[in-house]
Amino acid sequence: MSKRDIDRHAVIKKYIDKEISRSHAADVLKLTERHVTRLKLAIIAFGASALIHKQRGKPSHHRLDDGEREKIILLLKEKYPDFGPTFAAEKLLEVHKIDHDPKTIRSIQIAEGLWKPRRSRAKSGHRSWRQRRSAYGEMEQFDGCYHDWFEGRGDVGTTCLLAAIDDATGRVTGAEFRPHEGVFPVFAFWRGYLEKRGKPRSIYMDRFSTYKMNHAKAKENPDLKTQFQRALEELGIEPIFARSPEAKGRVERLFRTFQDRLVKELRLRGVSTVEEANCFLEEEFIPAFNSKFSVEPASPADLHTKLTKGETASLSSVFSRQEERVVNNDFTFSFKNHWYQLTEKQPATVCKKDVIMLLERADGTFQARLRGKFLNFTPLPERPRKATVPFALPKTDVPVRKPATDHPWRGCFHADALKRIRITVS
Repeated sequence: MSKRDIDRHAVIKKYIDKEISRSHAADVLKLTERHVTRLKLAIIAFGASALIHKQRGKPSHHRLDDGEREKIILLLKEKYPDFGPTFAAEKLLEVHKIDHDPKTIRSIQIAEGLWKPRRSRAKSGHRSWRQRRSAYGEMEQFDGCYHDWFEGRGDVGTTCLLAAIDDATGRVTGAEFRPHEGVFPVFAFWRGYLEKRGKPRSIYMDRFSTYKMNHAKAKENPDLKTQFQRALEELGIEPIFARSPEAKGRVERLFRTFQDRLVKELRLRGVSTVEEANCFLEEEFIPAFNSKFSVEPASPADLHTKLTKGETASLSSVFSRQEERVVNNDFTFSFKNHWYQLTEKQPATVCKKDVIMLLERADGTFQARLRGKFLNFTPLPERPRKATVPFALPKTDVPVRKPATDHPWRGCFHADALKRIRITVS
């Protein structure tokens, strides 16, 4: 079963157990209510395997013939490489008598890199109020806030508070002081969250560089992802990116409230270290805050998904900074200006030019992975550095020729000019 099938089974099971309504299950799964009813009856009759489509893994009956497809690809590349789908379909019919829908030609062009699909522009102007999500764990709003939380006590200075708030209940589900809003602090935050509460269905956040690739090339290539996007994809959590601070107003208002209430509470208790502040947040402040400001959700269901044993065991790999390296001809690779040698005995077959994945942990250690196996390697000694003192030639006893002092033109021309002058005697 795929991740989508497992996810659908978990939601439909809650509908079968009458924890959520049919309309709520349809909204969560983004399906019609009639289809939710079909899935429910199929699961009751045949179990979870009923969610697996019987045509999965089999070729479509309506797909193009391989020879026809290759012929179209060859014509598109040779004669119509910069044509749009509609125009290309017209020319294929007019010149080559190949009649196919422009959508079919468009899919071929996209697969071959001849056409880039255009994204629909977001409508600007009018903004409307967004209704809360219905159930706890359906969406978490997350952000970081830099502020002088300790008001100069303990020489802590400005630090970052990472916080998550549930959209349906307004309940603070996590808050920690971290030195910054970088990759590893965010990884540590969400690893603790998942181990404690399970996986939320989605996370709503801004377009900060830790969460969203904002480079111009990323807009053209949707496969370019940040480390955090990649981790969420592996865990099956949907990332949602806000286009304005107002869009995720719940977590923005949370930080304004924290800058008022939390700062004063820390001052009253004389908290001056990050460790003390994190303990105070977890044990006292957040429980009191939730009891005062949280609301009842529309649905009593908890849509957090518990981690499986495999997911729990792989959390250290998922929440690591991952980079690709190419194995050199001598079975070496470099990482952070250091070179490493792959040993002869390996759990997987390693070939030259193989692309391996390096998984860097927060403590600075890292592992090399290939096809799901962790490779063995040893550090190499440091390579010789370039000499900082210029190399001097040894002195010789060759006499130096002195210029003549009685030359009639001495002092009238530059020495280099004298070398280039030739006098012709007639």
